[in-house]
Order: sequence, then structure tokens, then C-alpha cells
Amino acid sequence: MPAVRGDGMRGLAVFISDIRNCKSKEAEIKRINKELANIRSKFKGDKTLDGYQKKKYVCKLLFIFLLGHDIDFGHMEAVNLLSSNKYSEKQIGYLFISVLVNTNSDLIYLIIQNIKNDLQSRNPIHVNLALQCIANIGSKDMAEAFGTEIPKLLVSGDTMDVVKQSAALCFLRLFRTCPEIIPGEEWTSRIIHLLNDQHMGVVTAATSLIDALVKKNPDEYKGCVNLAVSRLSRIVTASYTDLQDYTYYFVPAPWLSVKLLRLLQNYSPPAADEPGVRGRLSECLETILNKAQEPPKSKKVQHSNAKNAVLFEAISLIIHNDSEANLLVRACNQLGQFLSNRETNLRYLALESMCHLATSEFSHEAVKKHEDVVILSMKMEKDVSVRQQAVDLLYAMCDKSNAEEIVQEMLAYLETADYSIREEMVLKVAILAEKYATDFTWYVDVILNLIRIAGDYVSEEVWYRVIQIVINREEVQGYAAKTVFEALQAPACHENMVKVGGYILGEFGNLIAGDQRSSPQVQFQLLHSKYHLCSPMTRALLLSTYVKFVNLFPEIQTQIQDVFRQHSNLRSADAELQQRASEYLQLSILASSDVLATVLEEMPAFPERESSILAVLKKKKPGRVPDNEIRTSKSPHPPNSSGTNNHNDSNNTSATNADLLGLSTPPSSGNTTSGGLLDVLGDLYNRNNSTPSNQQNNAKKFIFKNNGVLFENELIQIGVKSEFRQNLGRIGLFYGNKTQSPLHSLSLELLWENSTKLNVLMKPVEPLLEAGAQVQQMLTAECLDDFADSPGMAVSFVYNNVPQKISMKLPLTLNKFFEPTEMNGESFFARWKNLGGDQQRAQKIFKSSSPMDLAAARTKLLGFGMQLLDGIDPNPDNFVCAGIIHTRLQQVGCLLRLEPNKQAQMFRLTVRSSKETVSQEVCDLLSDQF
Repeated sequence: MPAVRGDGMRGLAVFISDIRNCKSKEAEIKRINKELANIRSKFKGDKTLDGYQKKKYVCKLLFIFLLGHDIDFGHMEAVNLLSSNKYSEKQIGYLFISVLVNTNSDLIYLIIQNIKNDLQSRNPIHVNLALQCIANIGSKDMAEAFGTEIPKLLVSGDTMDVVKQSAALCFLRLFRTCPEIIPGEEWTSRIIHLLNDQHMGVVTAATSLIDALVKKNPDEYKGCVNLAVSRLSRIVTASYTDLQDYTYYFVPAPWLSVKLLRLLQNYSPPAADEPGVRGRLSECLETILNKAQEPPKSKKVQHSNAKNAVLFEAISLIIHNDSEANLLVRACNQLGQFLSNRETNLRYLALESMCHLATSEFSHEAVKKHEDVVILSMKMEKDVSVRQQAVDLLYAMCDKSNAEEIVQEMLAYLETADYSIREEMVLKVAILAEKYATDFTWYVDVILNLIRIAGDYVSEEVWYRVIQIVINREEVQGYAAKTVFEALQAPACHENMVKVGGYILGEFGNLIAGDQRSSPQVQFQLLHSKYHLCSPMTRALLLSTYVKFVNLFPEIQTQIQDVFRQHSNLRSADAELQQRASEYLQLSILASSDVLATVLEEMPAFPERESSILAVLKKKKPGRVPDNEIRTSKSPHPPNSSGTNNHNDSNNTSATNADLLGLSTPPSSGNTTSGGLLDVLGDLYNRNNSTPSNQQNNAKKFIFKNNGVLFENELIQIGVKSEFRQNLGRIGLFYGNKTQSPLHSLSLELLWENSTKLNVLMKPVEPLLEAGAQVQQMLTAECLDDFADSPGMAVSFVYNNVPQKISMKLPLTLNKFFEPTEMNGESFFARWKNLGGDQQRAQKIFKSSSPMDLAAARTKLLGFGMQLLDGIDPNPDNFVCAGIIHTRLQQVGCLLRLEPNKQAQMFRLTVRSSKETVSQEVCDLLSDQF
């Protein structure tokens, strides 16, 4: 405790010594209980306690609390200490309040009044104590009470520098808690000009505050750019003696330099009509790069750390601006020197920064010069995270000139690569092989090698991809059949290879059947030798291949029919295998050769559609994969067709879900062919989701699901597919024309005024929707704060010269931004108890709208977004859930309890949250659905 020695609180020192000398937990608890009883009696019975004694007892309570024991008294005595004029007493009072007082406490208004008194004090020490307390508590009440007071302190000419510094950091804390307190325009210029302050501590604190304000309102604070560049220029060109008090191991003001460089990354580079600012910034960056080349002024690690911190932030700004070719190349060369540095962290950071440089047209060639060193890093580095970064950089620097070499090196390393990065490497190799393939026989070889080397890590998207490319390119079909036939002859053949082989030979086995070594009989026996070693899903695919063989090779029809008749197929426990075997058997027996040729004809070319492999990779490593766009290509999986043309329809759902919206690579928004709505959405729009042709708006159903038909009438069908991650969401709306005439003047208007809580942006669509066609529109949503209503949309168009208008609600509700949270019973009920205040809970008792079905209630709660916690509530019929709502600036924990009363056909729903509005909004949203 800070005041023990200086104030000579002997009783506190003795108490701490007694606790430390306790031999057991029981002895410690006994001593603490004795002390608590003594303090309680002193507070209740002794009316003559002076400030020193109150301070001593409050210190003891603080110490007991820090040991992990609950303290339920002493708060008023701590508040009384705030009125003292003695620094040590006021300090202990503020410390106790900052640590122990709940923001919902009845004393909070009394505390606020004491803080206001100290803020108006002429004693800067008292003002600083008050500011530190406000920042430590940082509640919404504090923000509302002092949101206008602190900016006055911050810009006042009478305020001491040390108080300005604390005021800037305090206001930053409150702004992060409550962004609504952002100061008005009259404060903007005065806050920005703090960057010109003479005191470096004030400038450092103000830079952090301005950086946060800029992210909220960049246009209003754009004037900070000139001042930030000017201040940075003065620091960079200063010697360590000029800023002696703020020089760290011969580096002038490194922390302020880093903050200024980060602040400048919020804006695009200075415009050409500002040559002075642009030139001064370039000069600063060049000076930082020059200083990095100078011999170190100290051998201590602190010097190199500070110097490199500024250097890497400067390089980040160079990459962000992406406008000065000379600076980009120099930055690349500087980073290249770090690739051989002894420090692991430096090598990691160098590789990470070079990944971004590789995406710039100015520095891509400079990055490629370090290819050999990067390949060596991938193979030889001891730290797996550095090896991961080396793989990322190889992926980023790859182009037509070095694609084959990089892919070959990555394939070679894949055999010994860490298990944690194999799946990501497989995706990257597949993407590079397709993007830079000039000869698709090479692409086929690469993918088959991938399956051979790392079969367990080859996702379905990859082998779907090679099938689709082979089907769409006649020139590679014979080579693919021959290559996959040879690959299947390996003694140990991965199941993914069997899938690829089964599909390709079923389609193009006739192209190699002329060779005795790959005759129809040999092909069939080779595939069937793998049959009993495969999963039911792969067996189903092979059965489809066999029935294709019936059409391609009538001479082996009898053998194939015998396989269909086998007891293990016709009587299989797997319904899919059983159905395929029986149907294919009857088809091969009853159908004529012409019917067989029609039903079992070769798969048609897949329609043009965006690749999903790149999106899958970005989802696995968001923010770490450069936007290495892959060419628009065919559908990555077999279409959802019925009958025998679908080799793997048992697995179509997983294939469709692999990239619901391409969150990282937006799908094209052009028109598709007729019947496109079901084609785009796949079997997500199954019979259970279908709607009659009369007008229907199904917005309420989407509280519990993300995909389906949102609206339908006799003219238009509107489908939706959405995906949410933390506070961000992406929604795809599909407008399908059900008529035989085009829809003209298609116009979409967002009906939403509460953009301060939910920010929704939507892309425009073409005004003409052809007959039977479909157009896709993408919307993005960001949850800024909790909200109660859902945005609306007005859809207008003209059909046969008659204007039509549809109004509907979008499937954007608060629960979409839930993150499920696992909790055990003890944690749940402890948290439930802590959130017991009237301001933290909401409750509704309501009658079930239909006969009570607990299974249906469970299904709804599973789709609501929270984590359903089984086996926690003592009553097995009750449901309890936990989740966290993500907004831009905060995360709000939320607990839910649904208690059904079967006899009365009633539900009692209780929601508890740290934020009152969230509790009420979640309660209202869910109760309407039962």
C-alpha cells in the first residue's frame, strides 16, 4: 500500500504482517474476520474518528478486498475522505472508490459532486486525483456528468500542463465508453491545436485522443494532418539533446512519433495542391529510413527497440499512402535486411510488412528480389509463426514469372510443414495454381499432388474446383482421366483422391478406355477396390460413377448390377446408399440405351460464378491474406440437380455453405439465367421454406435463421442469405422475376433513420430485371449500439406499365450480433446474481401463441444466436442462455432464462444484462416469437 511507510500507519503494517504470517487459509480467514468486525464496530460506534483513522481502516478494507474477499461496508467513510484537504486521505478515498464502488451504487451522485468540487479546485494535485478517478471508473454516468467539464480543462489557458495531460487521457477513456459525448465543432480546432503545445506530455496524450476522435469523425478533424506532420518533422530532425527529457536511449520522443505516424494513417496522403505538407511528410519518412541505416548510438536493446518501433510505423504509413515509389522500394530494401537479423521478432515483423508491400505495384518487384531468403525462412525458421509469415509472403509475391517455382517450393515444404498451417497452405497452393496456370495440365498435376501429400487437409472446395475446371475445359479432360487413373493405383490412396478419381472417370473414363492398361474392366475394378475402405458419402459418389459406367461401357453392365444387388448396398443402414443402389439397379435394368444415354449424359459446363476458395482462406485468416484476386471461374461444386447427374448431391449443403456470401470477395451482381433464385441459393430454399404465390413477407422468421425467402408474390421473389461476425454483417438479397415480362425501373430505397445505432450500406442494382432472371444486391451492416427496431426497405418497379411498390422489413435484428458464450452453472448463476438490479433486467410473462412445444422452443433458442446451456437449471424444462452482443465500441454480456408453465400454457422470460436497454430489447424481441 503506498501510504504505509510515509504516513506511518503502524496498525495497517501489523495487520499485513499478521496476514503474511498465517500458516493456513483458515487462519487467514479468521484473522480477516476479526479485523472486519473491529473495523465495523469502529465505523458504527466511534463518532470521533479522525481522517487518519478513517484512512487507515479504509486501507485495511482495500487490502482485504485485494486478497479476494467481499467488502460490503466502508463506502461512505471512503466518500467522506474525498472532502479532506490532505493529499494522502483524498488519495485513499479515490483509490477505494475506483476499485470497490459499483457504478449502480446509491453513492454515485454523492461521489460525482465531490469530484466536481475537486475539478474546480485551484490545487492541481486534487484536480489530477479527480481526473484519475473518472478515468478509472469510466462509466456512462461519469461521461454524462463530466463530458462538458473535461474539454474545458483540456483547452483552458490557465490549466497546468500536467492537468491537461490527465484531462486528455481521461476524456479519451470516457469517449471510448460513451461516443455520444464527442465535443461539438466549437471545440474541434482548439483540441487539434494541442498538437502544437510546448509540453511534449500534453502532445502525446492529445495525439491519442485525436486519433480516437478522427476514427469517429475524420472529416471534422482533418486539420490535424498539417499539425501532425509539422510536429513529426520537428521530432525527426531534432537531436537527442533538443528533447532531452523525452529522449529514450538516444531516440527523440519515440512514443509520440509512433502515435503521430498512426494518426496520419487515418487519412489518404496529402493532396497535390498541398505540396508543402506532402514534401515535409516525405522528408520525414526519408529521414527515418536514413537514420535506420546509421550505426547504432547504443548497444542496448532498448535503443534498437525504440528506433525500430518508429521505423516500422513509418513503413506502415508508406504502405498506407502507396504513392511514393522511391519510399516503397527503400522500405522494402530496409525490411530485406531484417530477414537475416538474429531477433525473431524483427524477422516476423519484416515478413509481415513485406506482405503488404508485395501488393503495391511500385514495390512488388523489389519484394520478389528476396524470394530465396523467404523460401529459406519458410523451411528453416525455428518459430512456427515466422514460418507462417514466410508462407504468407510467398503467396503475396507470387506472379506469372515465379508461380511455378513458388508452388513447387510450397508443395515440397508441405510434406514436413506444421500441422497448424497445412490446411491454409493447401488453399494457397490451389489458388496460385489456378490463378497463374497457363497450361491446365500443370494445374491438375498440382491439385493431385496436394491430395497425395496432404489429403486430410484438402477441403472439399479444392477438389470440387479441380472437377469443375476439368469439366469446363475439353483440352484437359483426357489428361486428367489418365493422371487420376495412375494416381489411384498407389497402394495408399487418400479418400479425396478416390472422390476426384470417381467423378472424373465417371465422366471421361471413355477417353482412356482404348488402352488395355486402362480398359473399362480395369477402371471399374480399380475404383471398386477402394469402395469398402471409404465413407458412406464417398461410396454414394462411386455408385453414381458405376451407373455412369453402365452408359459408357455396356460390356461391364452385369458386374455393376451385381454390385448394386449386394446386401451391403440394398440393405445398407445408410439411407442414401440404399436409395441409390436400388434406383440405379432398376434404371440399368429397365431403361433402354437411348434413355440411359439421355439420363446419364455427360455433365454440362458449370455456370460462371465467383470462386469460394479465396473467401475460405480469408475467413480462416482474416486480415492476414492479401487481396490476391482469383479470376472469375466456374461454380466450385456440382450444381444441385436431381437424378443421376449429381455425383455428390448428399454433400451439396456443405459445399453451398462453404462460402455463403464470399465475405472477403463480393460476388458479382449481374443477372443470372432463368430459375436463378433456387440456383444461387441452392437447397437452402427447400420445401419447408417455400411460400405460396400470394404475397408474403417473412421477416419475423429470420430472427432464428439467416437464409430463406424473405418476400414472395406472383411477380417477384426476394431471397436472403446473410452472415454475421461480431458487430459486422453482410446480407445478400436476391430479386427473382417470376413473370414472363421484364420488370422496369427497379428501385430500392432503404428506410432507416437510426444510423447512429445501426449503419447499413447497400450497393445499387441495375434498373432492368429480365423475364425469369435474377439480380443480386449486397448490403453491409455495422452495429454501432444496441437498437430496437429493424430497418425497412421499399422495392419499386414497373410491370406491364403498372407501377408496383413493396415495403418490407430487413432481417437485421439485435440478436444477429450475438456471440454464443459457454458457461458452467456456477459462473452463470454468479453472473445472474450480480445482474440482479432493476436497471439490468427485463421480464415478461406471456401466453403461448400455440400449444406449448418445448422442442420447438429449444429450436428457436438455438437459432437466436445465444449459447443454450444444457443441464444448468435445476428445473430440466427451463432454458438458460448466455451471449455477448458486439457493437463497435463495446461488448455487452447478456443472460436469458425461459421458464415454461405447461399447465397454464404460459412462459416467463427473464433477460439480464449490464445494460438496461439491451435487456428490454432482447426480451421484447424474443417474447413476440412464442
